[in-house]
Amino acid sequence: MVRLLVNGVMRDVPKPWAGESLLTVPREWLGLIGAKAGCGEGDCGTCVVHVAGRPRRACRLPMRAVAGEAILTIEGLAGPDGALHPLQAAWIAEGVAQCGFCQAGHLMQAAALLAANPDPDTAAVEAALGRMPCRCGTQPRMRRAIHRAAAAMRAGRVP
Repeated sequence: MVRLLVNGVMRDVPKPWAGESLLTVPREWLGLIGAKAGCGEGDCGTCVVHVAGRPRRACRLPMRAVAGEAILTIEGLAGPDGALHPLQAAWIAEGVAQCGFCQAGHLMQAAALLAANPDPDTAAVEAALGRMPCRCGTQPRMRRAIHRAAAAMRAGRVP
């Protein structure tokens, strides 16, 4: 048995799953399907989750390598009372999502950016999301949403 702390809840994962990726275990064992399997090489970012507060590409990360670390998936980004994270609210306000395939990864990458830099300039946003494609072309809306969320978070309010 391997123990994982996922979205604040300690979960026991059967030993046969220990060799699977951090993408597969939450999706297939825990039913947390927000992170997506994209390229499978850690390049596209659709699988981004936080491990110990840092964004990681889950598709290439063995689950056993993160045992004992706090893992946050898109399902845990909202508050415990269900209130949307400022980024989620800004994503909706800016109409970012179209197909939605890449959105969880982008949101998790943006959340890590704002945790490290509460007032990112455009260059910082571009650097954070640079290697993460969105085939729908919503990158301009993502940038606006990130800046909107950052301003709301600095002001202590939800956009």
